[in-house]
Amino acid sequence: METVDVIIPVYKPDRGFLTLVEKLETQSHPVNQIIIMNTEQKYFDRLFYGTVLERTYHNITVKHLSKREFDHGHTRNQGVRLSKADVFLMMTQDAMPADEYLVERLLAGLRDEGTAAAYARQLPGEKSGEIERYTRRFNYPEESFIKTKADLPELGIKTFFCSNVCAAYKREIFDALGGFVNRAIFNEDMLYAAKAVNADYGIAYVAGACVYHSHNYNYRQQFHRNFDLGVSQADHPEVFAAYPSESEGLRLLKGTVAHLKKKGMRNKIPSVILQCVFKYAGYLCGKKYRRLPKRLVLSMSSNKDYWRQGCL
Repeated sequence: METVDVIIPVYKPDRGFLTLVEKLETQSHPVNQIIIMNTEQKYFDRLFYGTVLERTYHNITVKHLSKREFDHGHTRNQGVRLSKADVFLMMTQDAMPADEYLVERLLAGLRDEGTAAAYARQLPGEKSGEIERYTRRFNYPEESFIKTKADLPELGIKTFFCSNVCAAYKREIFDALGGFVNRAIFNEDMLYAAKAVNADYGIAYVAGACVYHSHNYNYRQQFHRNFDLGVSQADHPEVFAAYPSESEGLRLLKGTVAHLKKKGMRNKIPSVILQCVFKYAGYLCGKKYRRLPKRLVLSMSSNKDYWRQGCL
């Protein structure tokens, strides 16, 4: 049986985090080890998670780091180095397995020897609005598929789409390809997927492996998030220059508007358009961040510690 470790970066966990751990501990395919990369020990200790986890489970490893040390790529690479499993599963603390078959189904998605990674379907949470629900269906459809280099002419940037909210990786291929990029403000998962695709591996989307994960960002949060997205694309033109993401954003906008009309929710269309304006403005500013004053970059980014680590 293949061994599987789960690696979760954590910051200020709430009570739901214990539920996530419990669901991982009761998977049909057993999890060998849960590796928690926790940012700022005081927040972790404040809720006594360390004591509870150690007393209840014997396969928990907690690695503490400071906020300044955290990086989307480097921190995950550190977690991988703590694992000796055949496959490791990257998750975020706000992703919740929909059932006990998450790990089993992701492993099935990796069955083809030419597949480097497999990512799960993200379902909207109970409090999600109609716009967020449609966005989840747009990005995470009901049908599974495997993307390869042959799909680039048709899918473009979507060929490289892979989400560390919940994604499984073959360790042998991961090591051979050099892992995640060590300095990443965002998109470490897509950057790795691009590297894998260009090395003739496939990226599997497994619709039957489901987690609940969604956000209801306000306009300001959308701007900050997309600013960081633009920065990541500006920093990696070798991946993104040939496959711009603007067309995919326009396709989402058109699809959302059509969906709201069909549902008789035309009153929500102005909100969708305004949301897209903030997204696109943040994205454009991020792509041109090198032309902006440092103070302005800091104010626009959602990951301010990234810039304080000497990235400007």
